[in-house]
Amino acid sequence: MQLTDRQTQVLATIATITAVSMYVSYIPQIQMNLAGQKGSALQPLVAAINCTLWVIYALFKPQRDIPVALANAPGIVLGLITFWTAL
Repeated sequence: MQLTDRQTQVLATIATITAVSMYVSYIPQIQMNLAGQKGSALQPLVAAINCTLWVIYALFKPQRDIPVALANAPGIVLGLITFWTAL
């Protein structure tokens, strides 16, 4: 089965929203970290590294993949903030 261009666009939009939502969910953990209830620092650090690699891949491949870059960019920032506040 092959997706149509429209199906691919819809899938990319849904995947982007889902990925951004996943990284926005770090915000409560950041708040808890700042309030003294420290969470794990390893998982958000690994997530930030993973997101960095995906953004580099998406922006520097021959045909840029903007949905992949947009979906992973918040993970870099929020993953690093969560990591630093968990220390």
